Amino acid sequence: MRVDFLIVGAGFAGCVLAERLASQSRKKCLLIDRRDHIGGNAHDSYSSAGVLIHNYGPHYFRTNSLRIKDYLGQFTEWHHVEYKIAVWTWDRYWPFPINLNTFEQLVGHPATTAEMEAALAQWRVPIESPRNSEEAIISKIGVKLFEIFYKQYTLKQWGCEARDLDPSVCSRIPIRTNRDDRYFSDTFQALPKLGYHKMF
Repeated sequence: MRVDFLIVGAGFAGCVLAERLASQSRKKCLLIDRRDHIGGNAHDSYSSAGVLIHNYGPHYFRTNSLRIKDYLGQFTEWHHVEYKIAVWTWDRYWPFPINLNTFEQLVGHPATTAEMEAALAQWRVPIESPRNSEEAIISKIGVKLFEIFYKQYTLKQWGCEARDLDPSVCSRIPIRTNRDDRYFSDTFQALPKLGYHKMF
């Protein structure tokens, strides 16, 4: 077999590279992967019961780029979704990431953005340069909210205390003072209508 390019790895990067080289430059590509499927960790397949499964955990597509959305839209229709989380802690469900709805549940009465911002200003612990995730979070929302939402999360997710994680780990989770209870705020949030495998 004669090819112009050998591309190792059939995840997002490898598949996009092969498609661009083939469609834009008329190059012949051989795309290989050590797994028996394309799509890398975004690969999905149907179970024996006909349920579409994300084999390596959920992959939720989001972007603020119209160019990326339109490019991938050549290969799939979209099923629009919004990723929302309810956290079970202190014997109840809470909207998460922390937002105005979460704050109202905590204080037990309707509140405004200004009231939430004022409360956070009182609760936060001033730390100019947080050295770990615990310090990063308590410098934004205080000890009580850290203990409710983050303390057990890091133990369950990574098996370690937040104080043993880089500040960036927990800082990636948004904290909002409005009612936006979506995990991500990207303008386009969707899943490929027939799954990632079909899109790839």
